[in-house]
Amino acid sequence: MTSGRGRLTVSTTSPSGLAEQAAPSRLLVVSAAVGPGRHAGSAAAVEERAARLWPDCEIRRVDVLDAMGRVTGPALRRLEGRRLPWLSDLGYRELCRRVWFADATRRVTGALAGRALRPVVDGFHPDLVVSTYPLGTSGLDWLRRRGRLEVPVAAIVADFAPHPLAVYAEIDLHYVASEPSLFALWRSRPDARAAVGAPPVISAFHPVDGAERAAARAALGLPVGRPVALVSGGALGAGSVRRAVDAALDADPAFCVVVACGQNEVLRHGLIALGEPADRLLPLGRPDRLPELTSAADVVITGAGGATALEAVATGRAVLLFEPAAGHGRANAALMERAGLGRVCADAGELTATLRELVGTPGSRLAAERRAAEHAGALDFTAEVAALPTLTRHRGSRPLAAADALYVAAATAEVPQQVGAVALLNPAEAAALDPERIAVGLRARLAARADQLPLLRRRLWTRPGRRPRWLVADELDASRQITSRVVGAGDGTSWAEAVREFFDAPVPVDRPPWQLEVLRDVGDGAGRTAVLAKLHHALGDGLVVTATLAGLLSDRPAPGLRAVPEAGGGARARAGARLARRLSRGLVRLVTAGRTALEAPRASSSRRRYALIRLPAAGVRALARQLGTSTTALLLGLLGEALHRHGGLVGNPVGGANGRLRTLVPSTANRVRRGPAGWAAGPEAPGNDPAAVLLDLPVGEMAVRERIAEVAEALDGLRAGHSVAARLAVLTMGRLQGALPARLGSLVYGGRFFGLIASVLPSWRRELRVLGAQITSVYPVLPLADGVGLAVGYLSWGEVLGVGVTADSALFPDAAGFADTLLGVFGEVFGEVADQRLAGQFGAVAGHV
Repeated sequence: MTSGRGRLTVSTTSPSGLAEQAAPSRLLVVSAAVGPGRHAGSAAAVEERAARLWPDCEIRRVDVLDAMGRVTGPALRRLEGRRLPWLSDLGYRELCRRVWFADATRRVTGALAGRALRPVVDGFHPDLVVSTYPLGTSGLDWLRRRGRLEVPVAAIVADFAPHPLAVYAEIDLHYVASEPSLFALWRSRPDARAAVGAPPVISAFHPVDGAERAAARAALGLPVGRPVALVSGGALGAGSVRRAVDAALDADPAFCVVVACGQNEVLRHGLIALGEPADRLLPLGRPDRLPELTSAADVVITGAGGATALEAVATGRAVLLFEPAAGHGRANAALMERAGLGRVCADAGELTATLRELVGTPGSRLAAERRAAEHAGALDFTAEVAALPTLTRHRGSRPLAAADALYVAAATAEVPQQVGAVALLNPAEAAALDPERIAVGLRARLAARADQLPLLRRRLWTRPGRRPRWLVADELDASRQITSRVVGAGDGTSWAEAVREFFDAPVPVDRPPWQLEVLRDVGDGAGRTAVLAKLHHALGDGLVVTATLAGLLSDRPAPGLRAVPEAGGGARARAGARLARRLSRGLVRLVTAGRTALEAPRASSSRRRYALIRLPAAGVRALARQLGTSTTALLLGLLGEALHRHGGLVGNPVGGANGRLRTLVPSTANRVRRGPAGWAAGPEAPGNDPAAVLLDLPVGEMAVRERIAEVAEALDGLRAGHSVAARLAVLTMGRLQGALPARLGSLVYGGRFFGLIASVLPSWRRELRVLGAQITSVYPVLPLADGVGLAVGYLSWGEVLGVGVTADSALFPDAAGFADTLLGVFGEVFGEVADQRLAGQFGAVAGHV
């Protein structure tokens, strides 16, 4: 069984082979004896196939309406059987149009049905559950969400139009009736897993040829040489049966009209009273030979795409849908017609004309029969049932965390929010590996580790006015996610141009929003090989990029990230008062931060410039110790010095008065606990930490040591209260619904609030190898924000501190020149402060990539 974009293709292995793969010991079938009978009929079809496949399996059917008690169940059964057309149409229309109404209804029905089914599930302990009734499916979804049902769960949607209350995100698989049904389901629930299934009918309904049709007529006493129409109103004999009969009788004097009246004795006696001979009109009650009647008919006339329509398609018959019932009935008929399996006749005149066409033009009837036979013949309901025990657990969509949703709101066409990294491989070890061979190895690695890296299977789902959500991609097309490229040869593309092209292109949103590219330079930088990685910022920040790279690329799977455990109760109590004071000051600063903007920021462009430089990691740490400060303060202080010397920011920098440049500094260093093995994380670790500080980075005239000391003092004063305040603000904004979060996100995350992004990521000291080639250094590639022209990221990997510069070509045109200035500042400080050994390290390592 394979899957893709939520759709599954079921193996056509023989039923006996599938039965050997997985044989459940207890099968629970959830249904209800209600309405036109398609739900109970589908349940019978499942039970028939299951008994044949697994003779030792205990099969139990539960009527969910019976389980709901003596009041609720009978009330719902009566409501289902006696619908008012206008009310049915209104209810179905509102469920389809109003998402909040459908969600609220699902919650109510799920709770009612789930509580009723819980004792059944707990008492029976099934290892496979199949539902054929929407209310039962809602109850199973409710149990799933509460961790009470972890065995495979499937739903048979016995309608051509999946009802909004019949499809649920936590069900492992929905079988629907046709391709149009599948796309209708995905439009309403894109996080549901579904597949086109064979008509869920008992095996007595099967395709028959002309000889079998003649034999069925002879056995039933029907005329062999005349056209036969079967008119059915389902188990209740409901709908426009009488008008359908009149229209069929008017179509052709040769017509023999057989009527399945079901439980409607009033209808049957009324038709008998017409006095037509039996070879012209044959009203039947609840026929026990309905499969033979369907086989004997030339055309089947019914009200909508219910049980009769499914049985007719399974038998390979032409189907006419006459005056379908309001609401869901009309939707069923429309989708069945779109699938080419039926024709809708809106009134008696149209039905009469269509019947005359089918009789007068045999090719038209034969074409309809062929389409039905091809549809049914391409599918195997027995094989589909046999595959159900092998279903994997499906999880529906999840709303993005508030911090992750911020980057969806802040993204624009000019400034897509994506983070990345460039991982350089040891040139001597990578030279023996063809880039495509590396890509092929990584694709295989992705297939093997996708379950351990669930972040790589997430896909964004956005709708106007709604909070964005994550969907789970059942399959990854590794060839589209991981590619390779060789530059510097025939195409004339340089290494720098290839890097820019990769990171300038937005990540796709029609599949998991991340990409890798293995890049080999055979030009001036012959032998240089790197893995370029980028992902949507909603998936995570630079820390997550690095951890994901480690988990996917490493020959030995590396641990990922783990959130820092909370302090104990005593520690929290001691720090509470101090944190409250800092939090209050941080909130005040955060609220008033935008007031220092001198003017509206300049517009961003879609063109970027990138520069990568390397510094000695151990030397930078030693230099910070000699200066009596933290590595973060040193790096940010020297960044301010480089900006002072270089200049180049177009327009007035935010907070630029008094020689200060307001800088957004994500607090990534507080998110992880470092250990001897590196980072560690669980699959549900947050993608982005909303904690950040707005640092007024000194860029005016002052001594280098004074600048570093001022940065250190500012960071100490800001970090606790301001970062927690930022987290609180983002979390609050993320709880809002509609378009407001997007507007707020685009307002607060951009050039009106800060003019520079600078991130110092935790170091990675463990050796990692990709197909035997060591990753020698990693360089972060940070995103910009609207109106923000420069972002600088630092990441220590092994012996190298990688520095990534991202610049907007319109707001900060000279990224390479700024990188030169930054290198010069570090070299000067190393020369003045560091000893000879450290200065030697700088000379040996520092430079452009």
